[in-house]
Amino acid sequence: MDSSDTGLLLVLMIVLLLTLGFFSLMETAIAESHRSKLEKMQEDGNADAEKVLELLEQDDRMLSLSQIGITMSSILIGVCTGVLLAPMAAKLLPIPHAQTLSLVISVLVITCLALLLGEFLPKKTALQKPEAMLLKYHGIMRLLARVTRPFVSLLSGAANMILLIFGINPHATDTVTEDEVKDLIEQGTEDGTFEKTEQAMVDKIFHLSDQTAYALMTPRTQMLWLDLADSLWENMRLIRETPQDIFPVGRDSLDDFCGVLYAKDLLNATLAHEVLDLSQYIRKPLFIPRSMETFRVLKQFRTTGIHEAMVLDEYGGVIGFLTMDDILQEIAGESFATHEEETAQLTVRDENSWLVDGLYDIDDFKAKFSIEELPDEDHDHYQTMGGFLTSYFGYIPKAGERIDWQDFTFEVVDMDGARIDKIMITKKSAEETVVAIE
Repeated sequence: MDSSDTGLLLVLMIVLLLTLGFFSLMETAIAESHRSKLEKMQEDGNADAEKVLELLEQDDRMLSLSQIGITMSSILIGVCTGVLLAPMAAKLLPIPHAQTLSLVISVLVITCLALLLGEFLPKKTALQKPEAMLLKYHGIMRLLARVTRPFVSLLSGAANMILLIFGINPHATDTVTEDEVKDLIEQGTEDGTFEKTEQAMVDKIFHLSDQTAYALMTPRTQMLWLDLADSLWENMRLIRETPQDIFPVGRDSLDDFCGVLYAKDLLNATLAHEVLDLSQYIRKPLFIPRSMETFRVLKQFRTTGIHEAMVLDEYGGVIGFLTMDDILQEIAGESFATHEEETAQLTVRDENSWLVDGLYDIDDFKAKFSIEELPDEDHDHYQTMGGFLTSYFGYIPKAGERIDWQDFTFEVVDMDGARIDKIMITKKSAEETVVAIE
């Protein structure tokens, strides 16, 4: 092999390595690019971004083209190494077994170069700036796609046929699940991309999608409401002493529901020296069923401009009150609300016992103790610890009554009328659990 052949071989190897690197670069850029960024560039008047988006409309074909390019380049590099480069290297090694040794050395050197120039560097570059790489080289890909269309279509069709034979849908798309989004946000929080408060809010929004009006409402037994049968002075005293700014209004009871009243309306009337008559300032809220999903409630709030709703049971009776603040509190926490209210707490007594408010959220309890599901949870639709115990007892318990479930003992410490007010939770030790089983 003369010097011209050697030079030609080196040029061929360099071209093949660069070709391998180019297709690796394009494959990664296509897979990792974000359409939203390219669409933003398109809106800003970037003509190349529009062409790249057109290219990504057929991303399967582009990925197939890249994979074919990578495969063909790798095969040709292997052929050149074994057939041309190794014999040339053998002539430079006047030692025994030069042919075998030169082949091993050639394969090792070319493999290292192929991995470095054809895989690692292109992929790392594309991972850092996938959109920039597509904007720069999309013209070459468009040309190659046009030239190789019949060949790529033939191979893609054959691959699809084989998948169908094995019962696999070749056109199925991979949908992003809620858990995958949570994992990505958790990873972003660990990397410092997101704040922990942002992660917590996203988790709450996902949780909110599974909630109903019944889960977020203020129950009827906890509602502060104005009674038109009471004196004006009595109602004004309640408004003044309560941090609440929106009040349901009834006559004698909430069974005769009249509407809602804004405290600011009374303030404006007072400043204008008007004669106060509560009935003149009553507004009509929304009426929603207890089973309405939270996001549907939000949509109703947004479309009507009314941000409070009475929650009704299947018989049309009032069972609770829900406002926009209640939903915002669920997303951003209690401190987001205009007026903070004391929330149901869980107090640690020792390592195996806790004092819990009857209004303690059932989802918080399950999360704290890693419980997947509670008895009759789907059937009875309880949302608080008091509701769970009432359901599990099967009747309204008395203070001092206790009941066991799995590793826990629940004792009713205090009652507020017919409502469970305080609960003592005790978790059995491993020894107690073994004895109970025996």
